[in-house]
Amino acid sequence: MMSEFSGIGNTLDVIITNAADMNPQEDGDYRDEEGFLCCGKCHTRREFLLDMPDVLGGGVRKARVLCKCRSEARDAEEEEKRKKEKMGIVHMLKTKSLMDDQAKAATFVNFQKIKQNAKNLQLCLRYAEHFDAMVEKNQGLLFYGDVGTGKTFAAACIANYLLDSSVPVVMTSFVKLLTSMQGFKEDEDKLISHLNRAQLLIIDDLGAERGTDFALEKVYNVVDSRYRARLPIILTTNLTLKEMRETTDIRYSRIYDRIFEVCYPMQFAGKAWRKAEAARRFDEMKTFLEGTDE
Repeated sequence: MMSEFSGIGNTLDVIITNAADMNPQEDGDYRDEEGFLCCGKCHTRREFLLDMPDVLGGGVRKARVLCKCRSEARDAEEEEKRKKEKMGIVHMLKTKSLMDDQAKAATFVNFQKIKQNAKNLQLCLRYAEHFDAMVEKNQGLLFYGDVGTGKTFAAACIANYLLDSSVPVVMTSFVKLLTSMQGFKEDEDKLISHLNRAQLLIIDDLGAERGTDFALEKVYNVVDSRYRARLPIILTTNLTLKEMRETTDIRYSRIYDRIFEVCYPMQFAGKAWRKAEAARRFDEMKTFLEGTDE
């Protein structure tokens, strides 16, 4: 038994020695009145007393520790390393998010707040801030309204907010997904499995896909897979709630019924942003071209 404790004691001796070797005395360091090594910069102790238990021979040993400034420098270095690791994760997630460059630039900071969308901005931000609760409830969103009223931009704002928090998000459209599903059944299964690795799936422009039996079956499969995996989905559409709720086509109604079961509908109204921006650019260019150089 004593030899076992002696082995532990020897190990502690090695640890203490290695700690001193890795944290050597430097120019400017000094010893205080009690004989402890102190840092010449921050003047805090670089040693402490370690009471050895009797089974390890007893006595007191001095062990080397980091002073205040070295400890702070180490913490800052580790924090910088964590930031870089997080940036790497965020970059990887954004690369795999399938978003186009325009969507990647959308944030709540540059969300153009107007009277018609102020409430939606508040709701979207709250959804993103409480996304953990939304995942737990399997709660998605359905953005509906006319073309150019900011539905896609709002969805992209949520996506980027979550991606910046290292939450896996995929944002695409059914048109793009259907193009990827034209191959074999195995390819479709792999694609859906890939989509379900994302905690949030955003699909833009529901209803723009061709209304063939093939297309509608695939749309249903994607929506239903999220439902069964209990993972939230956000959809945007130019369709009205009335068009979706009153459809008599069973192929569409089973899709919309599933969507309404897990998605909270939000209407986007007001003047189309793209038309307003086009008009602004036209007026700006007209003024420039008709102006005179002085």
